[in-house]
Amino acid sequence: MPVYMVAEVKKKDKQKYNNYIAALTDIIARYGGRYLVRGGRVTPLFRGRELERRHPDKVLIVEFPSAADHRRCFTSPEYQALIPLREAGAEIRAVLLEGYAPEK
Repeated sequence: MPVYMVAEVKKKDKQKYNNYIAALTDIIARYGGRYLVRGGRVTPLFRGRELERRHPDKVLIVEFPSAADHRRCFTSPEYQALIPLREAGAEIRAVLLEGYAPEK
């Protein structure tokens, strides 16, 4: 079953973040992932203090064929090497969602 990683990004250092995303793109593809949303305008739909405080610079949605593929990607040595760059470049809040499978 496909899974979806949804990440809200608040940039701290634009160059470091861009370097992180450039390297991450190849790693994600290597593990079967693909971007469904990568940046673009973020338009809040509902008002509330929580949303106004968060107001991310970017939102990413990445699809993986399975949770195992996602786990292999983000525990891989090549991704682990990117963690310092990620932490220097942005604050990222991410969740993993299971895809919808209607009951038969």
